[in-house]
Amino acid sequence: MFKKILIANRGEIALRIIRTCKEMEIQTVAVYSVADQESLHVKFADEAVCIGPANSSESYLKIPNIIAAAEITNADAIHPGYGFLSENSRFSKICEEHKIKFIGASADMIDRMGDKASAISTMKAAGVPTIPGSEGIIDSFEDAKKIAKKIGYPVMIKATAGGGGKGMRAVWNEKDFLELWESAKQEAKASFGNDSMYMEKLVENPRHIEIQIVADKFGKACHLSERDCSIQRRHQKLTEETPSPFMTDKLRDKMGEAAVKASEFIKYEGAGTIEFLVDKNRNFYFMEMNTRIQVEHPITEQVIDYDLIKEQIKVAAGVKISGNHYFPKLHSIECRINAEDPFTDFRPSPGKITNLHLPGGHGVRLDTHVYSGYTIPPNYDSMIAKLIVTAQNRGEAIQKMKRALDEFVIEGIKTTIPFHRQLMDDPNYIKGNYTTKFMDDFEIKQP
Repeated sequence: MFKKILIANRGEIALRIIRTCKEMEIQTVAVYSVADQESLHVKFADEAVCIGPANSSESYLKIPNIIAAAEITNADAIHPGYGFLSENSRFSKICEEHKIKFIGASADMIDRMGDKASAISTMKAAGVPTIPGSEGIIDSFEDAKKIAKKIGYPVMIKATAGGGGKGMRAVWNEKDFLELWESAKQEAKASFGNDSMYMEKLVENPRHIEIQIVADKFGKACHLSERDCSIQRRHQKLTEETPSPFMTDKLRDKMGEAAVKASEFIKYEGAGTIEFLVDKNRNFYFMEMNTRIQVEHPITEQVIDYDLIKEQIKVAAGVKISGNHYFPKLHSIECRINAEDPFTDFRPSPGKITNLHLPGGHGVRLDTHVYSGYTIPPNYDSMIAKLIVTAQNRGEAIQKMKRALDEFVIEGIKTTIPFHRQLMDDPNYIKGNYTTKFMDDFEIKQP
């Protein structure tokens, strides 16, 4: 087992990893930018190293600084969390070259699954259902038009290096195609330095359902059931739950089997997530694979009593998985609490927290790095907490989330708590009647 792990991340996920390491009696090293020197992950780690200024490109994304921090502290492993360098194949390779274990996917695996067109081709070979579309990267706009005509409108053009909804455009007819094609390529080039595009048939009003998997170096994989991530705004998840209210036992078995087949086919190692789009007839299609821990992993942990970070660390250290699949015994919902104003189009709201009261009680979990007096820097993602509730069934979980949101007081900044509170009262949400288009029609009411 590892003696010391450096956490190449910040905020709540860094603190989350530190907690599991302490329980496993593994020493921890926090890295931080100048803007984060007062963050809790810095205070609770055994050691802390400043790796640069506030700008993430000069700190959390600066590979030489992170490797140097690992070497001077004698860390024998690095956990990247999510975001930042967690799916950076170069970082994974450099860790390997420096004989520091990267607690995540290999460089080859990140490259194979990170390129969306390549990942789809791989999944087809594995026998996993995929959305009809282009065979890999599209060479020209003329080719794009031919493919769209063949598979039929509407279509979705996507950046092969994409993520977070950037470089994606829905095309409903040929008339608007050129303008959308060029704007998607420009956005992809600006966001990822890569404007290569591929195309898929647009699945209208789908559910976004993902399967959590864990696989070891001995070729075995298991699935830990699903998470429903369909409540999204601009392709960014807002809240997640498990089990999905749309799921049936038959569909869970089929999707779980497909995810395990995919993981074992590519000889995946570690924790990962296979993401699917599911249409109204419960046909499911591979969308992408995330080769890292997900933001929403706590709801899976809650319903099956399973520490995913611990399992990540054990698998990275060469321990075999049990090989069993896991099915939810309870119901869990997560609300992402962001420092944003939901009444002004979710405008970011960094600043100092002047007063804070955290919810508690049976079945309430809060993953956060903030405290009263903490100043939220404007330099990073706006998520400041994850509120997770767990109950015997979905109805009880919704009631528990309402109560927990009512208890959650953050003053000095704006947050998305009022949005989540309104969501929990929405009749369609309560019925489980929602798709990825839910937010298009959801009206946030002024208090």
